[in-house]
Amino acid sequence: MANGPVRVRFCPSPTGNPHVGLVRTALFNWAFARHHGGTLVFRIEDTDAARDSEESYAQLLDSMRWLGLDWDEGPEVGGPHAPYRQSQRMDLYRDTAQRLLAAGHAYHCYCTTEELDARREAARAAGRPSGYDGHCRDLTAERKAEYEAEGRTSIVRFRMPDEPITFTDLVRGELTFTPENVPDYAIVRANGAPLYTLVNPVDDALMEITHVLRGEDLLSSTPRQIALYKALIELGIAKDIPAFGHLPYVMGEGNKKLSKRDPQSSLNLYRERGFLPEGLLNYLSLLGWSLAADRDIFTRDELVAAFDIADVNANPARFDLKKAEAINADHIRLLDVKTFIEACGPWLKAPYAPWQPESFDAAAFEALAPLAQTRLTVLSDITANVDFLFLDEPVRDEASWAKAMKPGTDALLETARTKIAEAEWTTESLKNAVLAAGEEHGLKLGKAQAPVRVAVTGRTVGLPLFESLELLGRDRTLSRIDAALAALRS
Repeated sequence: MANGPVRVRFCPSPTGNPHVGLVRTALFNWAFARHHGGTLVFRIEDTDAARDSEESYAQLLDSMRWLGLDWDEGPEVGGPHAPYRQSQRMDLYRDTAQRLLAAGHAYHCYCTTEELDARREAARAAGRPSGYDGHCRDLTAERKAEYEAEGRTSIVRFRMPDEPITFTDLVRGELTFTPENVPDYAIVRANGAPLYTLVNPVDDALMEITHVLRGEDLLSSTPRQIALYKALIELGIAKDIPAFGHLPYVMGEGNKKLSKRDPQSSLNLYRERGFLPEGLLNYLSLLGWSLAADRDIFTRDELVAAFDIADVNANPARFDLKKAEAINADHIRLLDVKTFIEACGPWLKAPYAPWQPESFDAAAFEALAPLAQTRLTVLSDITANVDFLFLDEPVRDEASWAKAMKPGTDALLETARTKIAEAEWTTESLKNAVLAAGEEHGLKLGKAQAPVRVAVTGRTVGLPLFESLELLGRDRTLSRIDAALAALRS
């Protein structure tokens, strides 16, 4: 296996939106590289012209930048092994395929799809492995000529060795694959287009990748790649075989692997909701790894300092949205107030904010910000927490109104209005006014303040009420209570 400075790669395909499983793979590679003072190569696997898109490519780069997962070689950075997009490296793959054919490590296969299917069915019926049976492995020149005269096209298959392949997985330990379970496999399509099975290990070889950390779903292809590496070493294309570590599945609902189609898998969803990159990465790092048994919250630097691929758990990891939100909330609370205010910025203007730009009062928001910071789960929550302050009238939540404004509430609200009107306009005086109103009606503060809160903010849950009233001001507070009383009495 490879020695020397650590070189790892993250090599997504630009298809669709980035998803959290992909981010977890990028994170572990990044943390591994940074922990060892190594190199992270960011490579784009864009050989599937039918599915790849420039929009998705741009999203991948933007997502990595947003997450703060910087790369040392790759798009926009360059490096000694450029280009870093497979679509620009086709000549390398064609040359490698020809060299593998010339050395006898690969061969042309003329079998039709129908023939392959029939032989697979027969093998299954006989209880044998149903992989490729080597039919074209040792064709004579005459037989090849006959096939070509029939108009058959051929793919290129790699010739697997006839002995078991054993390697030590960095996550799972020693694994052995027997020949019957790893048959010869295709590396070039009939139209000459190289397949992932060729281009991925060729690029890893040429870019001198030392460690391949990737998803468990690719484990079955590893013995194929190891055999190909040995051939590439013989041809002088590769120097070493990298070490492999296969990361555990990320599971979604119903014990199924989290897929791109699952709504909660989309990275864009978490960005739009206002997850902090630090919070999301902290949570994703826990999907198969932990800093300590009794510690879930840590910084990016602490992750890098502690990360060891040997500590990754081979068992599937379940994605838990509530835990992700709780960890993100902790990271929001860790921000200094100035950074928190800046982070809230996008959700304080269009298209998120329901108020007019001129209605926003930066000083009032800064006064409320420390109170809001302790209550948010995601940054987008800020809009609903402070909208009462910048709208002419509060947004009435009907469920909150039904809960707080029961028959007879108008009497309590009238008393509270009178006492609030007489109070000094300070947090403590306003609290005492509502407390006194509650006592007159045999209610504790929690029950007494609920209708006041709904009248003023529209909701039963929100920022501390009396600090909110102080900032809202006497006239607007009393006007909203009057409007609520009129609505109750109508």
